[in-house]
Amino acid sequence: MPKVKLLRSTDTNFDAELAALTESQGALDRAVIDAADAIIAQIRKEGDAALLSLTNRFDQRAVESVGLLNVKREEWAAAKARLPSQDYQQLELAAERIRWFHEHQKQSSWSITDSLGNRVGQRVLPLDSVGVYVPGGKASYPSSVLMNTLPAKVAGVQRIVMVTPAPNGVMNDWVLAAAELAGVDELWTIGGAQAVAALAYGTESIRAVDKIVGPGNAYVAAAKRAVFGRVGIDMIAGPSEVLIITDGSVNPDWIAMDMFAQCEHDEMAQAIVICDQTEYFEALQSSIERLLPNMARASIIEQSLSNRSAFILTCDLSESARISNRLAPEHLELAVSDATDLLEQIKHAGAIFLGAQSTEAVGDYCAGPNHVLPTSGTAKFSSPLGVYDFEKRSSVIDLSAQGATALGHCASLLAEAEGLGAHAESARYRILKTQPD
Repeated sequence: MPKVKLLRSTDTNFDAELAALTESQGALDRAVIDAADAIIAQIRKEGDAALLSLTNRFDQRAVESVGLLNVKREEWAAAKARLPSQDYQQLELAAERIRWFHEHQKQSSWSITDSLGNRVGQRVLPLDSVGVYVPGGKASYPSSVLMNTLPAKVAGVQRIVMVTPAPNGVMNDWVLAAAELAGVDELWTIGGAQAVAALAYGTESIRAVDKIVGPGNAYVAAAKRAVFGRVGIDMIAGPSEVLIITDGSVNPDWIAMDMFAQCEHDEMAQAIVICDQTEYFEALQSSIERLLPNMARASIIEQSLSNRSAFILTCDLSESARISNRLAPEHLELAVSDATDLLEQIKHAGAIFLGAQSTEAVGDYCAGPNHVLPTSGTAKFSSPLGVYDFEKRSSVIDLSAQGATALGHCASLLAEAEGLGAHAESARYRILKTQPD
């Protein structure tokens, strides 16, 4: 039974221990990068032929043409029909809440006019096409379909292409039903680096997209990093993580289960609990030992708790908040009696859950906000996936004759200072002359 390590903020070696515990685990192995690069090169060179052979090889399939990797809409409808009606209603509820939340993120074009009659502004338009990668190897993730697709639909993206591996040709009814519900336009049973390459560069059968989003294994992450620049990507995500700040007022069984919920993702997931009461950690450890044997993924949870999780004893809630800001966690639970007050001290986190009732597990599925979040401390400069990730902005500049004259003097002076004579002359050409030539 794992005994979660305890760190004390007052220890002289606390900073070093915390740094070692939270060191980024998202670095990609050189062999993985090289393998992904080779697959991308093969797809670019051979197109459909490479996509077919790689899919048959990695997914244990015997498909004879790429066209057979495309899932027809009647198959989506059949999958939906196979789900019990009450189950599909809950999927609909999740979709409705996700769509409702993201509707509030839409941005509008705008313009302003100055005293010289110059009009400047910003034009906001959706991307033309997006590829959504949905994992399909060890488990199936209908929530990933909804979270990655619905913000794109809200933004107005016209073509959404979903790719997901189907080992041995088996597709999950929940995933197919979610694709139909979310409004996916094309669905292909391909995965791995080859799917990313096909989305980025296109093949004879699959048209390239403008951006690729969605989680995947190390090969998918390496491929997304490699094709960035050719297409946009959402992020390179590391292992999932939760940080829980508590004042000891919450049932330790609840906190233990919140830790389990994070740790069951995989052995590299991380759950950290910060509290200013030693006795609470003792109660929490007891809850862990009592509840863990009942978990279906107990062995994975145990490894995550042993290797990458911890309790952190602090002096007070303010110090707990400072440590949280230092770590900038993907998920942050403020399991305290006055979470709204503590929230004012929080600067960096992907998603913040206020109070004992607000569990991260609900956020993963149906609270509404997106569950695609920055990991490994990147919440200091990154944000959750949202509608804004599927929009692009163009600056609009409309100069009046008077404005071109006034600003032309400014622009030409600055251009000369930078040694760019053509810039200066281009600006001067628009300056109104007081006397005709």
